[in-house]
Amino acid sequence: MQHQKTFDTASIIPLALRLVVGWTYFSAFWRRLILENKLIPEEAGYIGEKFNHFLPNALGIKPIIEYLVTHPDALWINMVAFTIIEGIVGLAMIFGFFTRLMSIGIFLLALGILLASGWIGTTCLDEWQIGILGLASGFTLFLTGSNYLSLDAYFINKKARFTSTKWFQFLGSGALNLASYKRTLLVVVFFIVGLTLFTNQYFHGGVFGTLHNKSVKPKLEITNLKVDNNELSFDVFRVEGVDVYGSFLIGISLQNESGKYLLNLDGTNLAKLPPETISNYYVAKIKPGVHSMIIPLGSKARIRLPISNYTDFQKSAYTLTLTDISGLTWTASF
Repeated sequence: MQHQKTFDTASIIPLALRLVVGWTYFSAFWRRLILENKLIPEEAGYIGEKFNHFLPNALGIKPIIEYLVTHPDALWINMVAFTIIEGIVGLAMIFGFFTRLMSIGIFLLALGILLASGWIGTTCLDEWQIGILGLASGFTLFLTGSNYLSLDAYFINKKARFTSTKWFQFLGSGALNLASYKRTLLVVVFFIVGLTLFTNQYFHGGVFGTLHNKSVKPKLEITNLKVDNNELSFDVFRVEGVDVYGSFLIGISLQNESGKYLLNLDGTNLAKLPPETISNYYVAKIKPGVHSMIIPLGSKARIRLPISNYTDFQKSAYTLTLTDISGLTWTASF
């Protein structure tokens, strides 16, 4: 009798974790599709733009993200599929249906979140925490399965034929004989811990050295500067800063080596730039705002600006300066 009471208590232990983790993933589906449709590419809040924010500092999967954000149709299909998978995995976990299979889904989803966006988080390293806790939770729920208030337990108690199969024990719930897998399980544990420490250090310097947070202030990269045929052109790529807030560019200037301004645009000028001067590469788009040029996180564009005094461009060194509303500046010479 005492053994039975102990078992019943143990069976409840993973219940809170299962329900909370299940809701965490199902709520992503709920927010994006039910409370508000965030799968419409033409509307503000499109989840594809959020995905684009991950691009600059993703770990290992950056080429995949870049391919998707440069192919809008493929991106939309993947965002829809990702949202549906999160909904199915989360809801099935809440109900405890094929718990171990769903825990593998949670582990993989969390790994994707960690690698793609573990560097994002203005104050609490939000995305990194979500990723590592998802990894640990998915592994834990695989070991425990669902033994209380779950569909797995219901079918087991009803002695449904499929619950007696070996594959159900590994994909659903029920007792697992893991004695012979002790070393393998320890390897997984140390893999999760090692990945936690590695990503904490890689993204944030959180283990040793100097702490850094790439979400605190905007950073722009300027490349491919060129002056040709009365036109200045360059690529600008925003690689750091808050993901929910753009960089507001209020100045673009070009000087020669003697300090003479050959081009000097302020926020009012940038807000009135015609659309053809900005050629965006990704779904997160650089565009003129009300009082400035808005540069979202992860956006990249080719900027082309006409030059009226092209005759002043002799053989010389030139310096391009971009000025943010915060006072930050970025320069590049050519």
